[in-house]
Amino acid sequence: MSFDDLLLELQGQKTVQEDENVIELDKLFNESFMKKHSKFNSFAEFLEKGNFQATTHDEIRNIHDELFDRHVVRETDFASWASMLEAANKQYSGK
Repeated sequence: MSFDDLLLELQGQKTVQEDENVIELDKLFNESFMKKHSKFNSFAEFLEKGNFQATTHDEIRNIHDELFDRHVVRETDFASWASMLEAANKQYSGK
């Protein structure tokens, strides 16, 4: 939960509704997944290394594909963002 969401919730004004069908990024790309496929302990560390500021699926989608693919290739054992996302979804679904 972001600071802004927490502040709104504490003020009783939370307007952002969580989608039950969307898996949080830190759960999808959990520590086990990140350690297995990269040198990072978390997805946040992975993003930080690439100077990407994203905490939601929508923010990830707004990153230029070519830039994100290059970061994925450089920092993980995947050939593209799409393949990394697919593997994370498969692993998460298998739990």
